[in-house]
Amino acid sequence: MNDFSGRVPLGKTGIQVSRLALALTYRPGRIAVKEALDAGVNCFFGYGFDTQFTSAMREQVKANRGDLVLATGAYNLYWGHPNLRRSLEKRLRQLGTDYIDIFLFLGVNKPSQCPDSVLEELARFRQEGKVRAIGISGHDRKFAGELARDGKVDVLMSRYNAAHRGAEDDVFPHLASHNVGLLSYTATRWTELVRRPRKWPNDEPYPTAPQCYRFVLSNPNVSMCQTAPSNLTQLRENLAVLRQGPLADDEMRLLKRAGDMIHAKKKWFM
Repeated sequence: MNDFSGRVPLGKTGIQVSRLALALTYRPGRIAVKEALDAGVNCFFGYGFDTQFTSAMREQVKANRGDLVLATGAYNLYWGHPNLRRSLEKRLRQLGTDYIDIFLFLGVNKPSQCPDSVLEELARFRQEGKVRAIGISGHDRKFAGELARDGKVDVLMSRYNAAHRGAEDDVFPHLASHNVGLLSYTATRWTELVRRPRKWPNDEPYPTAPQCYRFVLSNPNVSMCQTAPSNLTQLRENLAVLRQGPLADDEMRLLKRAGDMIHAKKKWFM
């Protein structure tokens, strides 16, 4: 495949996914959902309190549930775990569906926040047929890698971009042992990667948002990359990535150089 327009298997789940997953977090509008679908995007990510996500997905569920991949979950409360079953049942009602494709325990930043009891309950949801794939998201890469290595999750949602490449050492090497799928997010490092630093020479090119997405998708360990545009212009720019291919060597060097500069400023956030 010379571009990113096709669908790929999400690890061992049996789910075929587009290389981009659209999050409606910044409310790009209903037209954005239609344009994403027309471009081949079939995975949509959102939370229960994201009303644009839930209302837009209810419409799509009625139209074509079988080709839709819904990714959502329950957020870690830090001081105590949420009632996962209640959260799941609420998501099912909000989205008007009998099952969720990818159900994640979100915001896990240390192992104590995700005990075996949580993973066991997620596994029960999968056994009951209410969820097709289970996993976690969070910033503790080593813990995420351990979960993948031990086969305790089907999917990991992990930060990965040109400035934060630690997943290449802590997460990616462990995915293959149990064929765990990976959904990456913040390809632009919350837009910082596309804001030219003052120290960057004015006569030299600087990475664009599409190049940031292509950086992520160029890594074969990434099943799909989340994009969260705030308007149609951003969406269309990002969707164009699907018709493009992996970065050329010179582009890859450019992205890593910019990423290293950004990372050096933010060492507190590895």
